[in-house]
Amino acid sequence: MADSTHHDLLFRNALLLDGTGGLPMTGDLAVSSGRIAAMGDLSGETAEETVDATGLALAPGFIDVHTHDDRAVLAGPDMTNKVSQGVTTVVAGNCGVSLAPYDSPKAPPPPMNLLGSPSDYAYPTADRYFQAFEARPAAVNVALLVGHTTLRACAMDALDRAATADEINDMGSRLDAALKAGCIGLSSGLDYPPAVAAPTEEVIALASRAAPFGALYTTHMRNEGDEVLEAIEETVRTGRAAGLRTVISHHKCAGKRNHGRSRETLARIAEAQKTMTLDLDVYPYIASSTVLIPRFLDRDPDRVLVTWSDSHPEMSGRDLAEIAAEWGLPEAEAAEKLAPAGAIYFQMADDDLERIMTYPGAMIGSDGLPHDRHPHPRLWGTFPRVLGRYVRDRKLMSLAEAVHRMTGKSAEVFGFAERGLLRQGFIADLVLFDPETVVDKADFATPAEPAEGIQQVLVGGTAVWRDQATTGARPGHVLRRGQPN
Repeated sequence: MADSTHHDLLFRNALLLDGTGGLPMTGDLAVSSGRIAAMGDLSGETAEETVDATGLALAPGFIDVHTHDDRAVLAGPDMTNKVSQGVTTVVAGNCGVSLAPYDSPKAPPPPMNLLGSPSDYAYPTADRYFQAFEARPAAVNVALLVGHTTLRACAMDALDRAATADEINDMGSRLDAALKAGCIGLSSGLDYPPAVAAPTEEVIALASRAAPFGALYTTHMRNEGDEVLEAIEETVRTGRAAGLRTVISHHKCAGKRNHGRSRETLARIAEAQKTMTLDLDVYPYIASSTVLIPRFLDRDPDRVLVTWSDSHPEMSGRDLAEIAAEWGLPEAEAAEKLAPAGAIYFQMADDDLERIMTYPGAMIGSDGLPHDRHPHPRLWGTFPRVLGRYVRDRKLMSLAEAVHRMTGKSAEVFGFAERGLLRQGFIADLVLFDPETVVDKADFATPAEPAEGIQQVLVGGTAVWRDQATTGARPGHVLRRGQPN
C-alpha cells in the first residue's frame, strides 16, 4: 500500500462536479500549496484541515464572465457580493466601459459613470490598473477587457460621429498597449450614446487589432429590442471580418413586441456558429439594469425602477411611474429630470430567458452594478439563483450542466489556464455548496442579501467565504491574457 500523503486541506465524500458537464462522482479532493493535489478515494491520506462534505457538492469556483467590477475589486476588495455566491473570478470592462486605460482630462461620459465618479478614472494604462490591484489584492481574481467607449472618450473630441482614421489609430495604439499588459480582449457597448455613432467599420478596425494577440471581442450589441436580429448580423460581421472569438453579452429580447423572438435570435446564432466562434452569456432575470436613458423607455418596459440618481438621490428605489405622477410629468421628462441616474427595466419574458439559458454553451454572467445605491439583485444572487430556481426547482438543466456553464465553459472561452475544472494540478479555486438548499435571497425590494447554501469558497486554496461570512483573505490575482496565474 502506498504511503499516505499529507495535504493542506482535504474534502471527504463530496459530490464532485468537475466543470465539464459530465456525470458527477462522489469522492475526496485534496488541496496542497494552492492547487488540487489529488482526487478520488483518498481514504489513506491526511491533511492539516479535513472537511466532511457528505451531502455537499464541490465544484470549481464560479467565473462571472460579465461584470462591472473594475472599481469594486479596488474599492471593496472583500467582494462579499461575489464570494457569497461562489464566484472566484470576475471579468471586468464589459459593455464598452473599462476603468482603464483612461487618460483624458475630460469627465468620462455616461455610461462610464456605471463604474464610479470621474475621480475614479485614475488609471491611464492597464499596467497602472493591474499594479493597483496587485498592491491591494481582492478576494477574487480579475481579468480586464478594454472598453471601446473608454477608448473613444480618450481619443475623440466629440462622440456623436464616426472616428477618423487618425483617431482609430490612436485608439488602436491604446488597445495594443493594454493587450500587451495582459487585458484579455475588446468590449463594445454600441447601444449607448457615446458609441451609437460608431460605424461597424470602426469596431472591425479595432477588433482586427486585437485578433493577433489571441484576444476576444465581447459586445453589448447595438440593439436588443426591435432590431435585435440586425444587431446579431453586425456582431457576426465584426467577428468574421476581424477573425477573432466573439461573445454576445447578456443576450435578451427586450420589450413586449419582441417577446418570443429568442427562437429567431438563437437560430441565427446557431447558423453563425457553423462558420465562426461565437458565444453568449445570460443572466437569470427578466429585468435588465443600466443607466436611465429616456429612449430606452420606447421599448415598452412593464416597469422601471430607479436605482440611483445624482440629481434626486431620494428617489433611489422608487418606480419611475410613481415619480413621474408625483411630479406631474411624462415618464420620459421625469427620466430627464432624474439624470444622471440608473434604472432597472422589467422588459423580458420568462420563456425567452429560459430558452436562452438552456441554449448549448450559454454562459452565466451577472452584469451586476456594484455602485448602484439600490442595485439589481443579480449582483448578489445570480449563481445561486441558477442552481436553486432553475436547476433544482424548474429542472431546466442538470446540476453538472449548470456548473459547466459557470466554470469550464467560461474558462475555455476567456482563456483562463488551469482554472474552471477539477483537475489534479489545477489552481484550487473551489466552491462547496449544498445542492438541496442553495438559493438566492436577494430580490428587488432587498437586493443586497447573501445567498443561502454556499458553505465555503476558496481562491487559490485560501478560504474567502466560510460560515456565511468573508474571512478577510484577499488571495486574488490578475488573470492576464495568455499567462497562467
